[in-house]
Amino acid sequence: MGLLNIGADAKAAQLKGNITEANQKSRITSDYGVKQNNTDDWLKVVNEDQTGPALLEDPFGREKIHRFDHERIPERVVHARGAGAFGTFRLFESAEDVTFAPVLTDTKRETPVFLRFSTVIGSRGSPDTVRDVRGFAVKFYTDEGNWDIVGNNIPVFFIQDAMKFPDLIHAAKPEPQNEVPQAQTAHNNFWDFMFMHSEATHMVMWAMSDRAIPRSYRMMQGFGVNTYTLTNAKGERSFVKFHFTPELGVHSLVWDEALKISGQDPDFHRKDLMEAIEAGVYPKWRFGIQIIPESKEHDFDFDILDATKIWPEDLVPVRYIGELELNRNIDEYFTQTEQVAFCTSHLVPGIGHSDDPLLQGRNFSYHDTQLSRLGTNWQELPINKPVCPVMNFNRDGAMRHGIQKGKVNYWPNRFEAQPPASKEEGGYVEYAEKISGIKARAKSKKFKDHVSQARLFLNSLTPVERTHLTNAICFELDHCDEGIVPERMVGRLAEIDFDLAQDVATMVGFDVHPSPKASRVDATAPNLSQFDLLPEKPTIATRKVALLLADGYDLPSFAAVKSALEAEKAIPMVIAPRRGEIFGAGQEKKKGTGLVADHHLEGMRSTLFDAVLVMGGEESANTLAKNGRAIHWVREAFGHLKAVGGCGDGVKVVQIALSEVKDQQGFTLSSDSNVAEWYGVVTMANIEPERLREVVTIAKNANTFMGKFFHAISEHRCWARESDGLNAMVAY
Repeated sequence: MGLLNIGADAKAAQLKGNITEANQKSRITSDYGVKQNNTDDWLKVVNEDQTGPALLEDPFGREKIHRFDHERIPERVVHARGAGAFGTFRLFESAEDVTFAPVLTDTKRETPVFLRFSTVIGSRGSPDTVRDVRGFAVKFYTDEGNWDIVGNNIPVFFIQDAMKFPDLIHAAKPEPQNEVPQAQTAHNNFWDFMFMHSEATHMVMWAMSDRAIPRSYRMMQGFGVNTYTLTNAKGERSFVKFHFTPELGVHSLVWDEALKISGQDPDFHRKDLMEAIEAGVYPKWRFGIQIIPESKEHDFDFDILDATKIWPEDLVPVRYIGELELNRNIDEYFTQTEQVAFCTSHLVPGIGHSDDPLLQGRNFSYHDTQLSRLGTNWQELPINKPVCPVMNFNRDGAMRHGIQKGKVNYWPNRFEAQPPASKEEGGYVEYAEKISGIKARAKSKKFKDHVSQARLFLNSLTPVERTHLTNAICFELDHCDEGIVPERMVGRLAEIDFDLAQDVATMVGFDVHPSPKASRVDATAPNLSQFDLLPEKPTIATRKVALLLADGYDLPSFAAVKSALEAEKAIPMVIAPRRGEIFGAGQEKKKGTGLVADHHLEGMRSTLFDAVLVMGGEESANTLAKNGRAIHWVREAFGHLKAVGGCGDGVKVVQIALSEVKDQQGFTLSSDSNVAEWYGVVTMANIEPERLREVVTIAKNANTFMGKFFHAISEHRCWARESDGLNAMVAY
C-alpha cells in the first residue's frame, strides 16, 4: 500500500467542509435547513389586546430551547481548562534506526497537528495562571492514522500505577464538604495525599517549582511523561520518551504576579497564545526523543518504566529530530478545543506501548472518558477524525456521521470485502514481547526509591529557583489548617534535604529533625533547571512592552522606540491616563490627529507586560509623576523583576518610583546623554531620537539605550534584583 502524502494542509482542507460563517447574505435556518422569518417570538395564540398561551406545535421555538438546554457536555474531570491551536510537525532527521513509523522517518512529510494546552485541577471557569501542572497534548493527523502524545509540561507524575489516579484527583480537587478551594492544591487533602504516597515526592518538587506557573504556553516544555517503545524495520525494539522544547526558552511568572493575573486577566495564557499566532510569530518547539535499547532496560538504578522518574539527560541524551510549529488559531472553541479527544492508546505502526503501569491504565481510562463525554461516535467529530480513510464495520450508536454502503457489516464475509491489513500493507502488529512473572498486585524493587530523584531535581536548581520552590511549599502548607498535615510533610521534606525542611518548618511553625531516611544523592543533571533551557539566541519576539506616556510626550522618540520594538517582533502597547487620543509636545490637539492609547492606567496592570518603558516629554513626565497608578506601574514591574526603562524626562518618573532603593550601592539613573543600567533598570536622560533608530544588537555588552533595554527584556527577569533583596524594598 503506497503512502498517501496527505500533507500539512490536509486537516484544514478536511475541516473546511464543516465550517460556515455568518454574513449579511446568509439567513437563519432551523437545524433541518428551513429558513426562519422570526427567531424572537414563540408561536402563540395572540390578538391585538392579549397574548395567549404558547403553542407546543412550534418546531422552531422547541428546537432553539432544546439546543440551548443541551449546549453543554460534561467537562473533563481533569484538564477542563484548555486552549488549543493547529500546527505542523516537520522532521529534520530520520529516526529509521529505531522506528519504521513514517511520521518519524520520512523527512519530506509535513504532518498536521492539533495541540491542546490545559491546567489540570481547575474547572473550565478557573483562571489560567494558577499553580498547577499544565497539559501538553498533541494529536498528529498522520497518513497512517491519528497518533496522540498526551503529555504535560512536567516530565514525571505523582503516581506509579493508574489504580491510584481516582484517589489522586479526589485529593487534589476541592474538598468534598465545602467544594473549596478551586484550582489550587493549597489545602489539607492534597498534602495529606502527598505524605501518604511517598512515590509522589519527586513530582511535588516539580509542582512547587516555577514550572507550575509558566509565563506562557509558548514558553514551557512538553513531555510524553510515560515510556513508549519504538520498533525498527529489523524488528529491534527500543524504549523512548518524547520531548518538546520551546524555541523561546522556558520561562515562568513570579508568584505575586501569577496571583494578581488570576484576577486581572483569568484568560491570560489562552489570549497570549492566540495573539502570538494572529501576529504571525508562530510558537515552535524542537521535538526530541530519548532512546534506551531494549537490551539496556535494566542498566539503571531506577526502573525506566516508572513514571515518577526522569531519564537524566547526562545518562540518556535527548536527540532532537524535528520541529512542531503552531500556525493557525481555532475557528470555534467548543467544536475544536473542547471536543478534541486524546487517547494514549492512539499509536501508529512503529510506535508501541511499554509495560509502564501508569500508561497501561491510561490506555483504558482515556478511551472510557471520551465515551462518557462525547458518546460512542466521538472519533467521527471533525476535530478527532483522521485525515486518512477510516474503514471498518463499526455501526450505529448516537450521532453516527458516516454512511457505509454495502450488503455486509461483518468480517469475514462472502465478498471478501474489507479484510484486515497485513503488516506490509501498514497493519498495526504488536511487538512479540517475551514476558515471565507471577500474577500479583505488586511492583518491581526499583519502583520503591521515591526520594533520590527528588533530591536530584532540587540539587539541579539555581539558588533563585530553589528559593521559589521553598516559598511555594511554605505558601501551600500555610493553607493547611490541620496541624498533622504540614507537620508530617515537613518530615518528608527532611528525607530530601534537611535545609529545605528547616526553612519550611520555620515558616509554618513546626520543629524538624534530621531524617534517618535522608537521601545521600549529591548529583545534578542537565536541563532540570529552567536556566539551562534559554533560547539559543537572545530574543524579545512576542514580549509585551508597556509604553507609559501622557499629553506632551516626546513624539519623535516614541516613534523611534515603537519602530525598534516592532522590528524585533515585540509588541509595544501605549498606556496613558485615559484611553483615547493623546497628543505629543507641540502637537495641535485636533481630533483624529493624536495617538490612540491601547489602554488607560486603571484598565491594565504591569503584570500583563514583560517590560515597562516611561517615555520622555516634560509635560507627559510631570503628569505621570503625579499619578499614583503610574508610579505603581513602575514599582510593580521592578518588584516582579522585569526590565524597566526611562528615556528623556521619563527618567524622573522612574526616579520617583524607585525612591525606596535610591540609597542602595551602585544605584544609578542617567542624568545626561549616557546610558545607565542598574539591575535591569535602563535609563537615558538626554535622548536623541536618531540614536534610537540605530540598528539594535541584543547583547549584554550593548552600548546603546535600545540595545541595553532589549537585552534586559530578553533576560526575562533580573534575578539578581531578587537575590540581592532589592525588589522586597519596594512596595508593590
